[in-house]
Amino acid sequence: MKKILIAAAVGMLVAGSVAAQESPWLVRARAVNLNMANNDSTGLGLTVNDKTIGEVDVSYFFNKNVAAELILTLPQNQGVYSNGTSIGNFKHLPPTLTLQYHFTDLNGFKPYVGAGVNYTKITGDHLASPYSLDSKSYGAALQVGVDVPLTKQVSLNFDVKKVYIQTDVYSNGAKAGTLKLDPVLVGVGVGYRF
Repeated sequence: MKKILIAAAVGMLVAGSVAAQESPWLVRARAVNLNMANNDSTGLGLTVNDKTIGEVDVSYFFNKNVAAELILTLPQNQGVYSNGTSIGNFKHLPPTLTLQYHFTDLNGFKPYVGAGVNYTKITGDHLASPYSLDSKSYGAALQVGVDVPLTKQVSLNFDVKKVYIQTDVYSNGAKAGTLKLDPVLVGVGVGYRF
């Protein structure tokens, strides 16, 4: 009976310790401005419009400093221009996964840095004939940001990312060059730690 009581007491202490720890899950919602680099090698003067989008990300903390973040948004519609004249549009879905290091010893704010990979799926390519775009892009993603705790669970977030996205441009099926979008994403939002 003594062993059962000791085991129960140890079990309650461990359970209390786990409950007191922060959850490993953090969800953020951000408003993000995409500012495209628009480096075009086709000679057509191609550009893609800048825009502000909604973004949701889910982070999992392996410990208090290291986390993985999956960055998601809805498919985005972008206009394509040649020397300022519209030649069509396309849709893209750009999920990004980063590994982050969070600095937790500072009072009042928690900065972080991250690096990872982006996969962009390009669909709904509606460019004026004879032009078309490649359907996918893989590239690196770099990130820096800060969480400012408002309560134990809610924080204000500022975030800047550089995402490397490019697509080959085709004319009548032959490669005409590459359009590097490489956007800088500046975001502000709120986070909730479960």
